[in-house]
Amino acid sequence: MPRLTPIAATFAALALTACSSAPSPQSQPAPTKPAAPAVQYPARPTIAPPAFKVFHQDAMGITLVAPENATDEQISAIVWQLRDAAHDHSFDQLHISQKLVDARDPIEWFHIYRGSKCASEKFTQGPLPCGHAYHVAGEFTLGSFHDKDHNIGSLVHDENHQTPLWDPNTPNHS
Repeated sequence: MPRLTPIAATFAALALTACSSAPSPQSQPAPTKPAAPAVQYPARPTIAPPAFKVFHQDAMGITLVAPENATDEQISAIVWQLRDAAHDHSFDQLHISQKLVDARDPIEWFHIYRGSKCASEKFTQGPLPCGHAYHVAGEFTLGSFHDKDHNIGSLVHDENHQTPLWDPNTPNHS
């Protein structure tokens, strides 16, 4: 077999590496997912929640009525108060049946309305008191099919727009 000169060997080596135009799998960067935008939760209200009345309570949900002129911050303060009562097991202090909340299977919904005019819309039979839109101002949901203590709180602006008040996947929402 003929022997290659050092120059010929160098050209042969260069020719072999140049023929492979695709980079090796290890050198290709992994595709990156675009980062999900960070959700910004509003700060916990520093004001006291306004007084509210229990308008209706049963196994399907609890409807609360805040003053008609309650601000978004006041509605948020009520939602946070419900979250605290869930953690402290102190719903009875809010005139909400702790026994009913504890018996949830597996979820209890709390609906907060400004004034009582539309508060019956979740359980009324016949014509809705305020039309076919959803008129709630705030919501608190306690429990899920996977975690009985999971909780979600939100300020509701209209049927399609809500502001979550905390990250429901973080154990201590303070």
